Amino acid sequence: MTTAAKVMTTPAAAKPLVSVLIPAYNHERFVQRCLDSVLEDPYPAKEIVVIDDGSTDRTGEKIAEWIKAQGHLLRVEYVQRENRGISAAWNELAARARGEFLRLCASDDYLLPGGLEAQVRYLQMHPTKRAVVGDSIVVDQYGNKLHDSGMRDLHHADKRLYSSDEGIRRAVISQWAIGGPVALLHKSALETIGRWTEGLRIDDWDFFLRVAACDALGFIDVHVGAYRLHGNNVSKTRHTATRIVNLTESCEVARRRADLFDEPHRTLLKAQAHYICAKIAFLQKRMFVLAFHMLVYLALLAVSKLRLPPIGTLLEKT
Repeated sequence: MTTAAKVMTTPAAAKPLVSVLIPAYNHERFVQRCLDSVLEDPYPAKEIVVIDDGSTDRTGEKIAEWIKAQGHLLRVEYVQRENRGISAAWNELAARARGEFLRLCASDDYLLPGGLEAQVRYLQMHPTKRAVVGDSIVVDQYGNKLHDSGMRDLHHADKRLYSSDEGIRRAVISQWAIGGPVALLHKSALETIGRWTEGLRIDDWDFFLRVAACDALGFIDVHVGAYRLHGNNVSKTRHTATRIVNLTESCEVARRRADLFDEPHRTLLKAQAHYICAKIAFLQKRMFVLAFHMLVYLALLAVSKLRLPPIGTLLEKT
């Protein structure tokens, strides 16, 4: 089933259209807050494209209720269909979007006012960049703030690394900290970088590795979204078997994407693959396998560091 709320007002002619892409799955408690946040952002030229990806709760009803009440305020395209997975949802959302820019936002997260304007302005001022990420706040299931910075407080990343292409490559490979509704893309980037790899659960790291390999990723130190922790986040599960599946997929992604990078980042990503394998061995309590992967990881890391500029020189750029 597909429904759409038509445009009631013409977006500001001077502003490029931003399509806010929202894949929704079993988020009946959160999806209306997500949709509200798009309206709350003052950026004038925007639309919503939302897919209910086979939810088994009342997510679809909540979306329909919101469109009935608020859909006259901006264009909304809403699709409700069987579950096909997050990567397939991103690809369909992007294909349906009309905007020059695509803003990514899962249905349990929400945007923060001003983020769209800041990110569009960055990409307009940096034509070689095809995507830009910002920071997020972290909230709980009730909307209470848990952390001021998702990158620093949740992922323990040094945001200063993101001030240079060299630092971004290193950070995306070995200090993954891009989480929540923080990315804005040129839609045209999908023609060169490629779309989301369907079938993956760890789709975001795979996608941004490809962006970083082209030096096409930028960063602004602005809070552009709120990332919600509520116990069912895929990347934060404590279920051992699920963690092993996710880590195994991450290891395969690292190995598959290593050839996209020149040295020493190719070796750095191969090292990261062994580090992930060591985590899997730890969870499986295979101590000899863990020791093997850690030895290879440390050896490859040492080789990559011989060619990498000292981290201090990257931080001095800020």
